[in-house]
Amino acid sequence: MGKHILFLTGKLAEKSLNKVLAGMQATDFTYDVMQIGISVAGLMTSDMIRKRVTSISNANRIMVPGRCRGDLEPLSAHYGVPVVRGPEELKDIPQFFGRNCEAADLSHYDVKIFAEIVDAPNMDALAILNQAKEYRLDGADVIDIGCLPNTPFPHLEEVVVALKNEGYVVSVDSVDPDDLVKGGRAGADYLLSLKEDTLWVADEVPSTPILIPTQTED
Repeated sequence: MGKHILFLTGKLAEKSLNKVLAGMQATDFTYDVMQIGISVAGLMTSDMIRKRVTSISNANRIMVPGRCRGDLEPLSAHYGVPVVRGPEELKDIPQFFGRNCEAADLSHYDVKIFAEIVDAPNMDALAILNQAKEYRLDGADVIDIGCLPNTPFPHLEEVVVALKNEGYVVSVDSVDPDDLVKGGRAGADYLLSLKEDTLWVADEVPSTPILIPTQTED
C-alpha cells in the first residue's frame, strides 16, 4: 500500500494548504485535505480532532498543524495510523518533506508584520517579554498576544502594560470578548479577531479592531 496522508486544517488555511501541496507534486505520497470546522488551524486540539474527525478513509498517516495542542499518541491508537505534527508554519511543509525551499526576500514590505505569541496564557510576563524581544529582532512590527480557548489568562492586562512600557506595539487576539475588552483597556493598539457578534467591543475601547469576515455557503 502506498503512503496516503490526511492533512487536517482550518477554514482560513485550507486554500493555502491545498496550494502548497499541489505545488509539491510529484511526491512519493498521495493526500487528502480535511477542513475540520475550525477557523484557525493553530487552535486545533487533539480532543477536537477526535470529536470532529469520524472517518479517515484510506489514509495511513494523519498530519496535524504544528501548533496543534494535546497528546497525539491516543489519537494514533484511536485511528490505527500514526498521527504526526507538521511544521508550525504552513510554508515550511515542502522542507518538512525534504524539498529544498528558496528563501524569500523579506527585506522590503509595506505592511505591518504581526508576530503572535501563541501560548501566552501559559507563559509568565518575563517569558513573554523575552519572546517579544526575539520577534522584534526578527522584524516584527506588532507583538500579538494570543489567547487560547478555554484557558484562563489572569495576567493579560499585566502583560499588555509591560509590553507597552517597553515600547512595543501590541495586539490581543481572542475569541473571548472579555479578553478583548481587558486588553483594550490595558492599552493594546489592535484587537483581533472581532466578528459580527463582537463588534460592540470596538465601542468599549480605543484599540483598532481587526475583523474576521463571516464565511457564507455558496
